[in-house]
Amino acid sequence: MTGGTDPGRGSARSAEGGTVRSRTAAGRITDVSVFCVPPRWMLVRVRTDAGLTGWGEAIVPKRRRAVLGAVEDIAANVTGADAGRAGELWHRMRRGAFFRGGPVLATAAAAVDQALWDIKGRSLSAPVHELLGGTVREHIPVYAWIGGDRPSDVVEHARARLAQGFRTVKMNATEELDHLPTARAVDAVTERVGALRDAFGDRLDIALDFHGRVHRTALRPLLAELEQYRLLWVEEPLAPGHEDLLPEVAGLAGATRIATGERLTSRWEFRLLLQRGGVDVLQPDVSLTGLHELAVICRLAESYDVAVVPHCPNGPVSLAASLQVAAACLNVPLHEQSLGLHYHSGYAGLPAGEMGDYLADPAPLTPADGVLPVPYGPGNGIEVDEAAVRARDGAWTLPDPDWRHPDGRTAEW
Repeated sequence: MTGGTDPGRGSARSAEGGTVRSRTAAGRITDVSVFCVPPRWMLVRVRTDAGLTGWGEAIVPKRRRAVLGAVEDIAANVTGADAGRAGELWHRMRRGAFFRGGPVLATAAAAVDQALWDIKGRSLSAPVHELLGGTVREHIPVYAWIGGDRPSDVVEHARARLAQGFRTVKMNATEELDHLPTARAVDAVTERVGALRDAFGDRLDIALDFHGRVHRTALRPLLAELEQYRLLWVEEPLAPGHEDLLPEVAGLAGATRIATGERLTSRWEFRLLLQRGGVDVLQPDVSLTGLHELAVICRLAESYDVAVVPHCPNGPVSLAASLQVAAACLNVPLHEQSLGLHYHSGYAGLPAGEMGDYLADPAPLTPADGVLPVPYGPGNGIEVDEAAVRARDGAWTLPDPDWRHPDGRTAEW
C-alpha cells in the first residue's frame, strides 16, 4: 500500500490562514503496508523519508478484508504527512471524514497511530512512555487465559499457568447460553469456577469473561451463584449496546466487580460508560483506540477512580504499544497478554504462532513470574523481524462463528 508524496500534506493552518510547514525528525510518511501473519495478526508498517520504520497492529481478524481496505484508504490520506505529528494525524484519521466510527475504521487508524508513535520515539531515541510522562513502575503484572471458547479442563490448564509463574487467569464463563438458562447450564459455570477454588484456594485470582454471550435475563441466577467465589471481575456481562443497563447489573453482582470496554474505540464512548456508572474495570484495546488515546482513556478513568486493565489477546506489536501506556499510568494494575491463548492454535489449517516468532528479540514480551518488564527500547520497545513477517505473510480468512441454540436460533459468540 503506497502513495505518492504530497508536499502539502501534513501542513497546519495558522490563525491568520497562512500555512505552517512543520518538519520533525520523524520525516514524512512514504509508505504504509500491511502483513497478515499467522495465527490471526495484521501487522502494519509505516516508513518515512527520514529512513525510519514504525510498526502497528490492527485487529478485527474476522473482517480482515474490510480492515485491509480501511488501512489502504487511510494510507492514501496520510501519505506525505509529517510522521512526527502523531496527535494531529490520529484526529485526521478518526475525524477527518463525514462518516466515522466503528471498529473497522478504528482499528485501521489505531494501527497506523501505533506505528507513528513508534517512529516518534525512535526519532528521539526514547521509549514512548517517556513521551507520556515517564514510567511509574518497575514491571507490569500480566494474566493468562485458560479453557477456551468452550471451556474445559480448566484445573489442569490453570495448574500449567501457575507453573509458568502466572497468579491470575481468565476464562470464558460459558458457551451458548439462552435467555432463560436451565439450572444445569448455570451449574456448569459455577462448577468450573468452584473446581478452580477447590484446587488452588486463594493462590489463584480468577476473572470470568461472559463475552457478551449472557443475556440480561440470565444474569441474576449466574451472578448470585458466582459471588461466593470472589472473582477478580466478571467481564462483558452484556453484549454491546446495553451499556445503559450496567448499573442494574452492578446491583445484581453484589461484591463482584464489573469489567467491560474492549469493543469501544474512543474517549467519548468511555466517557459515557463512566458517567453511567456500574463499571469497576475498563478494558480498552490499543488496537481499537490507538496508543495516545489509550493513555487519554486511562487518565479519564483515573478521575473516576476506576481501574484499567487493557484488553490485549493480540499479537506482539499491539502488546508492545499497550505496555508503553501501562508503564506510564498508575491505575493499570494488571495487563492482558496472549501467550498460549487458544485462538493461536490455528484456524482451518492456519499454522499456530506466538509473539516471539516475529521479533528479533522476544525478551521484552516474555513474561517471568507473572510480570513483564517495563520496555526501555526506543519507540514501542521491540524490534520486529521483518524477514520473518514477510516469510509468513499470506492471505487468510478466519471462519465466522456460527453458534446456534438447539432450536436453530443464532447464539451470541
